[in-house]
Amino acid sequence: MLKSLLGEKMGMTQIYTDDGVVVPVTLIKAGPCSVLQIKTSENDGYSAIQLGYGDKKKKRATKPEVGHAEKASLLPCRFVREVKPDENAEINLGQTVTLSMFDDVKKVDIAGISKGKGFAGVMKRWGMKGGLQTHGSTRHRSVGSIGSNTDPGRVIRGKRMPGRLGGDRVTVKNLEIVKIDKNKNILFVKGAVPGHKGSCLLIKKVV
Repeated sequence: MLKSLLGEKMGMTQIYTDDGVVVPVTLIKAGPCSVLQIKTSENDGYSAIQLGYGDKKKKRATKPEVGHAEKASLLPCRFVREVKPDENAEINLGQTVTLSMFDDVKKVDIAGISKGKGFAGVMKRWGMKGGLQTHGSTRHRSVGSIGSNTDPGRVIRGKRMPGRLGGDRVTVKNLEIVKIDKNKNILFVKGAVPGHKGSCLLIKKVV
């Protein structure tokens, strides 16, 4: 079997446990996913399973996307990702993978692209303290000194500076599965996950 499944973030809400405790949860529409391609070490140099989630309108799909999906007798998919299969797993081209793979799973790792927030300073981007908040100071939210003495006399690579915030691949680990709705293919996960509503998420079993 596979260890991962693709899904789409629906948003956040709250649910009550049997003890009457309010739990914040994220709703994820997980699957069903289709196997678009099976990559092997002999043909591709590595082994992987290419999963597709969601139907893409044919007029929006390119000719290569349509031809690639037709090899598996499928329609073009909105999201396509590669995942690692289990050893000796029997997976067929065009096979459908559903949410039932998480029946006996209590925790998952979820990876996605975080929300892009544009250009940000060091206080927002890195949580720096900033300068003096006193009369006469002109460096309230500045980065401060970015170099050292004459030796090495340059800005060291990797120095935390202002720049683009967000839009990075983020993985949140050990999220608890609170509830599974198989009829609607919805996964209820405790806490927040990266990305905006409608973004693609990769849901992995905790190793």
